[in-house]
Amino acid sequence: MRYRVFLIFFISFQLLLLADTYSSNAFAINGEVKYKDLQYFDYVNPKAKKGGHIKEYAIGTYDSFYDFLLKGTPAKGLNKLYDTLMIRSLDEPSSQYGLLAERIERAEDNSFVIFHLNKNARFNDGEEVTALDVEFSFYTIARGDNPVMNQYYADVKSVKIIDKYTIRFDFSNTQNREIALILGDLPVLPKHYYAEAISKNPLKIPLGSGPYQIEKFIAGRSITYKRVENYWAKNHPTRIGYFNFDTITYDYYKDDLVALEAFKAGRYDYRLEMSAKNWANGYQGVALKNKNIIQEEISHFLPSGMQGFFFNLRKPIFQNVLVREAFNLAFDFEWSNKNLFLNQYTRTKSYFDNSAFASLGIPIGQELQILMKYKNQLPSKLFTHSFVLPTTTGIGENRENLKKAQSLLKEAGLYYKNGKLYTKEDKPFVFELLLVSPAMERVAIPFAKNLAKIGIDMKIRVVDISQYLNRLREFDFDMIVAVFPQSLSPGNEQSFFWGSKAAREKGSYNYAGIENLVIDDLIQKIINVKNYQELLLYVRALDRVLLWNYYVIPHFHSKGFRLAYWEFLEHPTTTPIYDVGFETWWVNHEKFEQLQKEYPSFRR
Repeated sequence: MRYRVFLIFFISFQLLLLADTYSSNAFAINGEVKYKDLQYFDYVNPKAKKGGHIKEYAIGTYDSFYDFLLKGTPAKGLNKLYDTLMIRSLDEPSSQYGLLAERIERAEDNSFVIFHLNKNARFNDGEEVTALDVEFSFYTIARGDNPVMNQYYADVKSVKIIDKYTIRFDFSNTQNREIALILGDLPVLPKHYYAEAISKNPLKIPLGSGPYQIEKFIAGRSITYKRVENYWAKNHPTRIGYFNFDTITYDYYKDDLVALEAFKAGRYDYRLEMSAKNWANGYQGVALKNKNIIQEEISHFLPSGMQGFFFNLRKPIFQNVLVREAFNLAFDFEWSNKNLFLNQYTRTKSYFDNSAFASLGIPIGQELQILMKYKNQLPSKLFTHSFVLPTTTGIGENRENLKKAQSLLKEAGLYYKNGKLYTKEDKPFVFELLLVSPAMERVAIPFAKNLAKIGIDMKIRVVDISQYLNRLREFDFDMIVAVFPQSLSPGNEQSFFWGSKAAREKGSYNYAGIENLVIDDLIQKIINVKNYQELLLYVRALDRVLLWNYYVIPHFHSKGFRLAYWEFLEHPTTTPIYDVGFETWWVNHEKFEQLQKEYPSFRR
C-alpha cells in the first residue's frame, strides 16, 4: 500500500514536470533577449586590467550587513557579496541571463518556474550552492519580517526542491509575468553558515558566492571589500569585464559638503553627483584645472521616477485633495531652477517621466476605456483636462498662484484669522518637513516662505540617517522629500509604493499612506498584463490617477548621469544605457602612481 501511494505521487509529480515549458539560459518578459550566444556584454572591456584599491564614499553611518532586514541601516556595497540566480543586462529593459542558475524552465501558462543550478557554483568557503540554499534564501528574504519583501514575492505559492541542483517555484497568480524575473534577482545565502536567525546579529560578516567579501570594517565609519581570487564565476560570460578592482573601501562622512571637499583633496576617487549646485560650482581647484579630476556627463534612457515633497495622508491636515493641490501652487520650480540649480533641471511632470509610460494630454482610445470603468471614483477633470503643474515667471513673484491656493484652502473648509490659516478644528495649520539631507534645505526654505504668505507654518527639521529611517518605518512624519525610482518594466513594486495594503504595514514604501481602490485595481492590472502594449496603457492610467490626487509636489530631474572621478579611473568606450556601469571600470596604475607624486594629500 505504501509503495502504491509513493508510485501515484511519483507519477503525478512527473506529469507536472512534463507540462508545457520554455527552457533556456536567458529570457526576457518584453520581446527577445539581445545576446543569443553571450560571450560578454557590449558595455564591458573584456581585457580590462585587474588590480588596485579604490575608495568611494557614503553619507551617515551603518549598523547592519543585511539590506533585506526590516530594522537597521545597511552598509553600502553589500550587493557585491552575493550572486543571484540570474543577472540582468544593463542595456536591455527586462532581460536576464543565467548565473547561479545555468538554465531556467518556465511553464507556458506561467504557473511555475524551475531553476537548474550550475553545479560549479560555490560559496566563498568552497561549499556548493544547492537547492537547499535557494530555499533557505527565499524564506529568509521573501518570508521574513520585511513587509516590502513579503509583498514583492507574494505571488509565490510554494517552493519545491526537486533534487540537489533543481528547485521549483509555483505561483498563485499566473497572470504575473514579472514574477520569474523577480525570483531571478534573488540573492542566494548559505544555509550552512547561519545557525541562528540573521536578525540576531546584523553585524555578523556575511558569507556569499559573489565577487567580493568583507575584508575589514570599522562599524559605522568604513567598510572594505576584497575581490575573491577563487571566485567561482570569474570566467562566466555575465562576469567578463566586471569587478576589476582588488579592493573597494567606502568611507562614511557626516554630510555631502564635507564629502565633496574630501573628494577634491583626493581622499576618495569617484562621485555620482546629485547636486546641480555642486556640479556647476563645487569642483574648482588645482586638480580640476589640471584635468586630474574629470567631470563627465553620460546620457541615459532611464525613467526619471518621482522625487518631490510627499504628504503623509495619515495626518488629517493633508487628507483633503484641495489642500494638497493648494500646496502645489506654492512651490515655485522656475525660481528654484534659475536661482538654485542654474537651469540644469527639468520639472518632473509624471511618475514615469522620461519614458513611454508617462501620461500625456487627456485619455483617449483604450486608455479612456480603462479609466471610464472608474469614472465615478475619479476627478472629473481627469477626463477633460491635461494634467499641468503650475508655473511662474521665475522672478520670485508667485502672487497669482498663491491667490488660487488661498481659494482652494477656503473651499476645503479652512479659514484665516490674523493672517494665519486655521483648520476646521480651530488649530493653526502647522506641520513639519522631515529631512535627512541638509542640501535639501535650500529647496525647502523658499517653499516655506511661500507657504507662510498663505498663512501656513512649515517647520524644517534635519535628522541623522538612523533616526530618519526609523521615523520612515513608523510613518512618524508630516511631509518628507522622497524619491521613487521606476524601472523599465513597471510591475509588482507599484503595490508597495502606492497600494492600500502597504499603507497599513509599517516599514513599507507607501510613505504617502495612499489607500485608493482605483489605484489598487490598476496596480493589479499592471501586474497581470499579457503584453507590453497593455502595460503601457495601464501604467499611463495609473500615472493619471496618482497625479490628479496630488499626493506629491513634484520636484525635478536630470536626463543624464553626472560623474566626477580622478583620472586614474577608466571605463569602457561603450557605456550601458540604463546604468552607470561602475563595476566595469578599472585602474590605470601608472596614472595612479603619478597622482600620488603630484598631490601630497592624494589617498593619504
